[in-house]
Amino acid sequence: MNTSALAQTGRFRARRVARGSVTEGAARAGLAARGVIYLLVGALALQIAFGDTKEQADRGGALAAISQKPFGAVLLWALGIGLVGMALWRLSEVCFGSVGQDGRSARKRLLAAVRCAFYAFVAYSVLSFAASRDQSGGSSDQQSRDATARALEIPAGQWLVAAAGIAVVAAGGWIGVRAVLRKYHDKLRLGQMGPRTRRLVDVTGVAGGAARGLVFAVAGVFAVRAAIDYEPDKAKGLDDTLRTFADTPVGPWLLVCVAAGLVLFGVFSFAMARWRRV
Repeated sequence: MNTSALAQTGRFRARRVARGSVTEGAARAGLAARGVIYLLVGALALQIAFGDTKEQADRGGALAAISQKPFGAVLLWALGIGLVGMALWRLSEVCFGSVGQDGRSARKRLLAAVRCAFYAFVAYSVLSFAASRDQSGGSSDQQSRDATARALEIPAGQWLVAAAGIAVVAAGGWIGVRAVLRKYHDKLRLGQMGPRTRRLVDVTGVAGGAARGLVFAVAGVFAVRAAIDYEPDKAKGLDDTLRTFADTPVGPWLLVCVAAGLVLFGVFSFAMARWRRV
């Protein structure tokens, strides 16, 4: 067997492992872990809407809430490991492509790489929290302000922050539009769902995806504003972004709707963990 044949055989075996049951299990565990985080963030945002302003409606607040429950440490480690699985699944998509006709395209691989990096960071933060049980890194709001301030200090930092904010706005719009158009149908095993289940998944997918996209877009707007005004304190993390929905003319009810949408997205993530094609 020549070197070319050996290399081809090695690639085939690696691709088979990437598409095998281990990677599938990692993907489904990661989607379920994402669902837990969004459920908790949405629940914390609902508490804020109804007057409880003590908790942070972000990932740190969600982890703190888990840590206070019975077997909280075990749950935190399980959540972190699940998110590691999500990152590894996205890495396999970078290397071997994802499901779908254009799954091996450069665009899909680039998106997978971005998602891999994002979930690797989230997994690291969750596992760090599980190991230390404190929030020494600060809230998402403080982290956003600190990162913006550091970025503004470098050459062309104002342009970089503005570009990043615009990218986040665009990502939010992309997430919301795809949810409303039900693009997730392409990735679901619809044949395994009954009509009622499919309707429930559509409710959670459309409403949850729209709410998630809206939160991303508004956070991006604040980043652009911070760049234009050269004021890092105007950048907002997830918690402050959610609280701004309560400061609109309709009062806390807009925050209630967005928070409920985030809860629905958490439920939708569980549906994806069950029926998504990996």
